[in-house]
Amino acid sequence: MARLHTETHSAHRVGWLRAAVLGANDGLVSTASLIVGVAASAAATGDILLAGTAGLVAGAMSMAAGEYVSVSSQSDTENADLARERRELAEMPEHELKELAGFFEARGVTAATALKVAEQMTEHDALGAHAREELGISEITTARPLQAALTSAATFSVGAALPLAIVLLSPPNALIYLVIVSTLIFLAVLGALGAKAGGADMKKATIRVTFWGAVAMAITAAVGTLFGAVV
Repeated sequence: MARLHTETHSAHRVGWLRAAVLGANDGLVSTASLIVGVAASAAATGDILLAGTAGLVAGAMSMAAGEYVSVSSQSDTENADLARERRELAEMPEHELKELAGFFEARGVTAATALKVAEQMTEHDALGAHAREELGISEITTARPLQAALTSAATFSVGAALPLAIVLLSPPNALIYLVIVSTLIFLAVLGALGAKAGGADMKKATIRVTFWGAVAMAITAAVGTLFGAVV
């Protein structure tokens, strides 16, 4: 008896994972950069906390709204394409059948086999077959606006809360350095976790996330130091 070959893939996580990594990374980097920039201008600890908290709230709301609007636009486009495809299947089924068979032929399947496969897939789920083969829409890639918005807002808040916690625990004379070092550590952990969840190269992801986070904080600290004002 043949044994079934089971494999573990991570592609089904791509929707929420992208939003989660983006939200957490943005929360960490933007809030830490804001804190470093304000602290570099010689502001008081209370002002730094106020600016960081405002950045957390505004950033979380902005991430939620931005993700919802952008992913909704993708969803609207997908629905419009599916509606058009549904009409074409109803109005010219023979043309759509040949079109579907053509996709399989282009992949190297013989014409006779391609037509037979197209007929069977059309009988089973014509719209689903055309959505995958013609439009590139599948269950994995389907836009989910609410999921993206909630995930981004939640992970942004968690990411932003970490440097704020460091501000509360740090002595004023070491605040900037402790925020920078801790944020880089948090970013490295985030890069590694995101890569692990997505089945990607952990070392490459960790270096990429940490490097660009360091660049963002360095630029903001430089601006705060040069102008001596909150940016």
